[in-house]
Amino acid sequence: MILEAVMLQVKQGMEKEYEEAFRNASKIISSMKGYISHELQRCMEVEGKYLLLVKWESLEDHTVGFRQSREYKEWKNQLHHFYDPFPSVEHFERVDL
Repeated sequence: MILEAVMLQVKQGMEKEYEEAFRNASKIISSMKGYISHELQRCMEVEGKYLLLVKWESLEDHTVGFRQSREYKEWKNQLHHFYDPFPSVEHFERVDL
């Protein structure tokens, strides 16, 4: 399992609209092969800042399966116009201690 972590900055004044759009777009990502779960967290200190965490079965499920799909194009259409600057995505794997 891998964890996709994305720090998102939503344009000022668009937070409510973004959260609504994200609720709708969640149906897209949750239908993808290799998807496990996701959550969106709103920052308490910085207005418009969010943290998106998505669990995938493998890195390729996200980078190839989702990112190269027609569903991703719809995800992009619904959400990407809210971001400024455009977010960077990082992937993490669990460290067994």
